[in-house]
Amino acid sequence: MNLQKTAYGTWSAGRFMHFGETLSEARFISCIQHAYEKGMRTFVTADAYGALKADELLGKALEGVARESYCLVGMLGHDIHTGERQGSKGWQRYTEPSLRSEDEYAEFLTMAAQKSLEACQSDHFDLCMIHNPNEAGYISEKSWQAMANLKEEELTRQIGIAPGPANGFTLDLIRCFEQYGELIDWAMLILSPMEPWPTNILLPVAEKHGIDVLTRVVDHGGVFHDDLKPGHEFKPGDHRSYRPDGWIERGNAKMELMRPMAEKYGLSMMQFAAIWNLSLPAVKSTVPTFLQEHHETATSIEDKITDFAKLPDIELTAQEVAEISAIGDNTGCMKLKGAAQRHSTHERPDEWPMRDDLEEIRERYELDAAWF
Repeated sequence: MNLQKTAYGTWSAGRFMHFGETLSEARFISCIQHAYEKGMRTFVTADAYGALKADELLGKALEGVARESYCLVGMLGHDIHTGERQGSKGWQRYTEPSLRSEDEYAEFLTMAAQKSLEACQSDHFDLCMIHNPNEAGYISEKSWQAMANLKEEELTRQIGIAPGPANGFTLDLIRCFEQYGELIDWAMLILSPMEPWPTNILLPVAEKHGIDVLTRVVDHGGVFHDDLKPGHEFKPGDHRSYRPDGWIERGNAKMELMRPMAEKYGLSMMQFAAIWNLSLPAVKSTVPTFLQEHHETATSIEDKITDFAKLPDIELTAQEVAEISAIGDNTGCMKLKGAAQRHSTHERPDEWPMRDDLEEIRERYELDAAWF
């Protein structure tokens, strides 16, 4: 099965990425089952979430469900098997030279895929993506050959790339699409009506190279679920606390400007955000974060799943897409991750020095040097 328009990610429900309440293991499983019962058929997971624990819970949730009835998307790339977790940097990437040579990438990915599939109680992924790659993950030919090898071994039907966790990697992705577009089937990118940039730069490139796009953070940190209101106080450790002060207030103000268009089509705001994404070129699927806010009047996570699962088959016009893009315009709001002139060393797994080949891409696409 290929990806459907609606997808469910195991980072939801607060157990592995701390958004809102941390739900019990039983309710975490129940939410996945609820999504399936309501018609959702695409499930996205990563071996790094709880070091295979999210995979295991997904497998339990779908145990006994016919494998051909749902699409399984897995992500690999953090070496949870032989690497070390390095604080805020997370697990070492499998492409780090201290762990293995390029000739050993294929062996590692095969092993990692098999262990993830075993936890998911499946013998294959429908899509397997490189998860949060470092610089080598974008540019190494051996890495992409190793990913293609997973298809030859029938461990996955399709392969792709899932950058993150922050936005950016624009030059690196363009170069990756241009260099390995014949191999890459999907890319998972951050996109919402409140964050059209910088993914709006990448979508035409993905379309040109025949790469389908799965979009995440479409809910904009929960704002489009329509129960995250001005004055909200996050619990300690909530992953959204890194966002700039006032982002909830600004998000709600922009959402109110978008609401009339949602009402025109009879859509909830979460449905509207997803439809806006899906109306853009190359975007074929979208996966929000389902979360349980902790205030007394919060909508239940189950009701949020139900609402998203009944996403209607609507496409906005090009003019409507542009109108919403103008309201949400966030161009230049942050320094982009990945290659940048401001870096002279490889201090973090998501930041590295600019290279001449990427500077050529920046000039060719006429991208503002200040972004990097």
